[in-house]
Amino acid sequence: MSAYRLLGSEVLNSECVYLKSIYKEGMKQIAVQGIVGSFHEDAALKYFNEKIKIIECKSFTSVCDLVDADKVDYAVMAIENSIAGSLLKNYQLIRDYHLRITGEIYLHIQMNLMAVPGVKPADITDIYSHPIALQQCMEYLEKYFPNVELHEGIDTAGAAKFISETRPLNAAAIGNLRSADLYKLEVLETGVETNKKNYTRFLILAKHGIPTEKANKASLCFEVGHFYGSLARVLNVFAENEINLTKIQSVPIIGKPNEYTFHVDVEWEELENYEKAIHQVLKSVSSLAILGEYERGETSISNGN
Repeated sequence: MSAYRLLGSEVLNSECVYLKSIYKEGMKQIAVQGIVGSFHEDAALKYFNEKIKIIECKSFTSVCDLVDADKVDYAVMAIENSIAGSLLKNYQLIRDYHLRITGEIYLHIQMNLMAVPGVKPADITDIYSHPIALQQCMEYLEKYFPNVELHEGIDTAGAAKFISETRPLNAAAIGNLRSADLYKLEVLETGVETNKKNYTRFLILAKHGIPTEKANKASLCFEVGHFYGSLARVLNVFAENEINLTKIQSVPIIGKPNEYTFHVDVEWEELENYEKAIHQVLKSVSSLAILGEYERGETSISNGN
């Protein structure tokens, strides 16, 4: 697969772009990787459910830089997809920047094939999108476009914008319906993702934690010693205290071969059980960081973006 440049996109000229728009001062500023029309922006709009100012960033590292420098109120960052799996680099970034997870949202991902008006499926020789989006649609692409050249870019909305600006008559983009509308593209086919129950989980990040009485989920990061049963001992503590372990992800420690940090998500019904479990876990780990305590997000199928 070849890379492509988003011609005319401001994102390429600077790490982050402060939009000149109709947004008023005083609105929450939210950093996202990608541009307006991306799934990250969709997640931000859905989570905050109010008018917000989106700060476009070229990379997830740039997103974290803005949060760390207090230049934005929050960031929205993808952490895992039900088809493509976890974004390991983002786990590492959250820990390296000591960011706090203040919330989460699950976004139903529907992929759509779009092109400049007048382009027919038979005309298409090139398709542009984010690499993970392409991966999520591979069954469709192999069946209907086996000989098409695939081009990877920084995000799905960027692919739509690229198509809109360069107006090729032999190319298409894959992205959400909103980007098709924003960039005046014709949707050739909807729902081209392989798995119709396709979700991406996004984390809401801030520099400081925000206590909430609604918290019923936490994201933790810990390391254990190198001996038999060390990880099992920690996991058993959660089970014994009726804490539901919903996610466990090992992330390699850079520069330390065969050593890992473990990122886990836990949910509880009784706060007392969670607090008791944390005290017990501290006795069985070499390090423990609570990355955030927040209200868990819900999943729901929709036919939107």
